[in-house]
Amino acid sequence: MSQQPKFSLAQKINVLRASVMGANDGILSIAGIVLGVAGASTSDWAILISGLAGMLAGTVSMTMGEYVSVNTQKDSERQAITREKSRLKHHFQAEFKFVEQKYLATGIAPELATQATHEMMDKDPLLTAVRERYSFDPTKFTSPYAAAIASMISFPLGSLLPLISIFIGPSHWHVLTTFVAVVIALAITGYIAAILSQANRLRSLLRNVISGLITMSVAYLIGRLVGILA
Repeated sequence: MSQQPKFSLAQKINVLRASVMGANDGILSIAGIVLGVAGASTSDWAILISGLAGMLAGTVSMTMGEYVSVNTQKDSERQAITREKSRLKHHFQAEFKFVEQKYLATGIAPELATQATHEMMDKDPLLTAVRERYSFDPTKFTSPYAAAIASMISFPLGSLLPLISIFIGPSHWHVLTTFVAVVIALAITGYIAAILSQANRLRSLLRNVISGLITMSVAYLIGRLVGILA
């Protein structure tokens, strides 16, 4: 029986990344929409309809975007594998030398580098050459559907936060409660994104929060300007 492909840890993290970024985009996109409409109109119905429309459009856009992005990556990897197969068939020695030089560049002894290259190229030349030349593993299972589904679920879930917070409390508090709720949520998603990407956590958190504040402020001010001029 053939073994079913499994997700590696890196691929699971990639799906989690798509989920976090989908939620982040949902929070920020819909916050911008509802605050912009709230700045221009006091109609709760107009705010709700615009928010729901943005949620639906954003969900479809994010889902298709992830699907196309991962498929494009897979197409590029297939082309790289095809090129490497041709190199191994017609220029095996050149590929052997390339891999050997990569090992030498890590600082290991020449004899050990040659021995390691022989062992790896004898065992699986395509895997070894692709991994060393293109920095990806051609045997790993990559699913565009997993990333697409992650975004399809996370974007509307993130969208619910500003869509609900804009109606919490007295009407004169709606904008402030939305700003506060969104800032807290963006701080959380920024922190998680930093953990997944192994980036500076404080910098990532601040960058996410500041970009959110700018987006919401600009959207609200433009809405107010339109409301005044209309």
